[in-house]
Amino acid sequence: MSADPARRSPRPVLPYLLIAPALIALLVVLGYPLVDMVTLAFQDMTRKELFSGETPPWAGLDQFRTILGDRFFWTVTGRTALFTVVCVTLTMGCALLVALLMRRAAPWARAVLAGVLVAVWAMPVMVAAAVFRWLFDADYGVVNWFLSALPGIDLARHNWFTDPWQGFAVITGVVVWGALPFAAISLHAALAQVPPELEESAVIDGARPFQVFRYVTFPVVKPLFVMVTTLMAIWDFGVFNQIWLMRGGQPEREYYLLGVHAFIESFAVNRYSVGAAIALVTVVLMLAGAVVYLRQMMKLGETE
Repeated sequence: MSADPARRSPRPVLPYLLIAPALIALLVVLGYPLVDMVTLAFQDMTRKELFSGETPPWAGLDQFRTILGDRFFWTVTGRTALFTVVCVTLTMGCALLVALLMRRAAPWARAVLAGVLVAVWAMPVMVAAAVFRWLFDADYGVVNWFLSALPGIDLARHNWFTDPWQGFAVITGVVVWGALPFAAISLHAALAQVPPELEESAVIDGARPFQVFRYVTFPVVKPLFVMVTTLMAIWDFGVFNQIWLMRGGQPEREYYLLGVHAFIESFAVNRYSVGAAIALVTVVLMLAGAVVYLRQMMKLGETE
């Protein structure tokens, strides 16, 4: 027999009061700029309104018609999607291998590897970009020097960024290198929750190592794997700093992703509302990944 609703104990108010300051801070810090960007996307901001402080005239959907009818915008969108898929695939693949290695390694080796990953994770993006620019420098780069020492290869004074495919390969390396520690540590924590007796039982039953991983180990870590993959996709879809820094603050059009495209339109071409419209479309596309991420977090919370 169900309890009388009138006798049910009221929900505690204290948790909501404790989290209220953080929610208010998030709304002020993140909510106001988002609302301002949405408003700007439906206006026609020019230098006149920017310097005079006047309210820009409303343009309705004109900015969205402009960008959606621009072939270059769709080229940048496709390039951003391809870049995201490559970066996420490489990041999660390498992170899974590193996590499995940490699980099998000796305690001292695991501690050293974890320390290295944390150090890499703590390195600022600006420092990482500077290091990679030096490694792939056309005149003094270590990569060119090392590869040229191999038989039959001459990469003296080779500029990796002349060809966008090679340039994006270098930028992908920067992105994957910076995202790998978080993914690897998260997956290693998930692997630690796999009951050893399940794997031992599968081995006794004659399962091969790959079968043990596929049918026993991976199903346990799959929820967290999906969540981290979604989070990586959100981050990589909005990549800006790595491209901007690797190209010295002047990226060529062949290196535009949606974040770079929105910034250039806003602050280089001074089409502020067009840039806001591109940024808003980017946010909407990223929301799809955010929904998957939140659903996965709710599933993890229900299982605990």
